[in-house]
Amino acid sequence: MPITSETIIRILTAGSLAGLLLAVGLRLTIREVVESVRRCRLILIVLINFVAVPVLVVWLAKGFQLDPNLTIGMIILAAAPFAPVVPVFAKMARANLALAAGLTTLFPLLSAFITPFVCELALKSVPGAGAVQFNVGAMLLTLLGTIALPLGLGMAVHQLAPAVARRVLRPLEVISEATGAISLGFVTFVEFHSIVGTGWHALLVMTLSSELCFVMGYHLAGGDTGSRRVVALGTANRNIALAILVAIQSFPGTPVVAAVVANGLLLILLGLAHVAFWRFWQDRKQAA
Repeated sequence: MPITSETIIRILTAGSLAGLLLAVGLRLTIREVVESVRRCRLILIVLINFVAVPVLVVWLAKGFQLDPNLTIGMIILAAAPFAPVVPVFAKMARANLALAAGLTTLFPLLSAFITPFVCELALKSVPGAGAVQFNVGAMLLTLLGTIALPLGLGMAVHQLAPAVARRVLRPLEVISEATGAISLGFVTFVEFHSIVGTGWHALLVMTLSSELCFVMGYHLAGGDTGSRRVVALGTANRNIALAILVAIQSFPGTPVVAAVVANGLLLILLGLAHVAFWRFWQDRKQAA
């Protein structure tokens, strides 16, 4: 049985994210995560991500008259908040890692039930979008297995065997980061034509949408700078794996899947740009 590029992408992405999330968990205790989530503006953060972001995306797509397939792809991503990569970005940006882990664990549980409802409502604005197919059980199992399980396992090891956690943390981070870099490069190479085929007009709208979501998350999150950065990153970076799952189930063989991939890769690149800016700004301030 031949190994397809899609299989390679899934293996690299799943392995990298699982390792990175496990490493994040190894740095934290369950108490730290629970306290961080308890102190944040949780209800407002949920409303921003499940209501404000989809509304903004629909408004932008209509205002810029995007192709229906591109609009559908953007809406599916808008309904799937807090990418698993958010704790990784938070660590790189020296943000509130405990809050990032807590929200990234909580949002998949909410997404399994709320994302279908949000998609159904938002897609009514797209003529001819058709019905959206969801398998809530499979979606919940996928989200728990790829996000909550490695984070929870890491925190359990940190709690029960801190010496083991300290010993394996750095090697795990190095391997996972290297795998992530390879995965991102391979995905970009394989999907390059799909990304370019999206068109600069659509990529501009996707960039504008992401940046507006980022600003909205940062200014409405409340709390200290580290917490604001987490919510900003989570609001701007959507769960690509969940969005692709929905796109494949509901719109197989259509440009919607390519639109999700193109938008998702763009979000990752923008997230890295924000992290790089914060690191540069922080390092510059510390040097001064």
